[in-house]
Amino acid sequence: MSAEASMAPDLNWGEAGPGTLRVVELSASDRDRWDAFVEACPSSTFFHYSGWREVIEQAFRHKGHYLYAERSGKIEGILPLVHLKSLLFGNALISNPFCVYGGVAAVTDAAYAALTAAAADLAETLGVDYLEYRNRDRCDPDMVTKDLYVTFRKPLFADDEENMRAIPRKQRAMVRKGIKAGLQSEVDDELDRFYAAYAESVRNLGTPVFGVHYFRVLKRVFSDRCDILTVTKDGRLISSVLSFYFRDEVLPYYGGGVQEARNVKGNDFMYWELIRRSAERGVRLFDYGRSKRDSGSYSFKKNWGFEPEPLHYQYHLVKARELPDVSPMNPKYRLFIAAWKCLPVPVSRWLGPMVARNLG
Repeated sequence: MSAEASMAPDLNWGEAGPGTLRVVELSASDRDRWDAFVEACPSSTFFHYSGWREVIEQAFRHKGHYLYAERSGKIEGILPLVHLKSLLFGNALISNPFCVYGGVAAVTDAAYAALTAAAADLAETLGVDYLEYRNRDRCDPDMVTKDLYVTFRKPLFADDEENMRAIPRKQRAMVRKGIKAGLQSEVDDELDRFYAAYAESVRNLGTPVFGVHYFRVLKRVFSDRCDILTVTKDGRLISSVLSFYFRDEVLPYYGGGVQEARNVKGNDFMYWELIRRSAERGVRLFDYGRSKRDSGSYSFKKNWGFEPEPLHYQYHLVKARELPDVSPMNPKYRLFIAAWKCLPVPVSRWLGPMVARNLG
């Protein structure tokens, strides 16, 4: 069976007909239509692109069910869903795993209702514990909602000095220390330095690292919508970040620094350089991404002058009787996190991908 044939629709809801709204599972031939809708729909995000199904299926081998609602050949709404099933973290249908945003993106109420009904039907058919929507906005007041996460988004200016002045004084001083330390930044075509900085940082947090294969697939699928910015000092790796670009937004998504980064303010300099370079290319919104409330990354982003915006992760429980809790803040994971921090980086790189592929 060819790769495209394996992506053929599994389930359809509704009958085709003039003026009839029906829900269809995405086929390879419909990807351009889907992505055109993502570009045009006000409520869609970078994580609604059809390419995420290819990334997740190829890198992690989880089955994607990407649903869209159409009427008379015109798409009115989309819903990316992925089925994750593991002994350690349970059985779930998520929109969208490995992503901070997801849920239904629709331009009509009818499409929203049809897609949520189809998703609930699919969740029951698959026999999952729960269905999860990672919404930026609260979409359904009747659904169970978790407010563990927030996001940080802030406009950028065209002028460097104006962007620098928008950073609070204490954080601005950290950026200037990095500049005075002689740090340099460059767009990196290869993954090696990025992955070294990322893997070390993630291990230090006690979190399993994604395998390098995942990042290779990401870069290939989103080749025109992502890049890597690497910071060095006298040719030595300091820090690196992989960012996504969507409309006029930049989303730094994966990154980290080596031990020396703390001393020379490598991460502070790196994010300033990303702001500066992004503004130069016409980007007008900086999305600092998701953080858990009152965590270290939460405080770091607030120090840059960003205000937290609540994320509304909403759930439809199927077999589960209570909300899932796979957060590192869950006490049952504390021993695991403490032990993971003690692993040598090469060992964490070897073991991490086997665990991380199920974290979602």
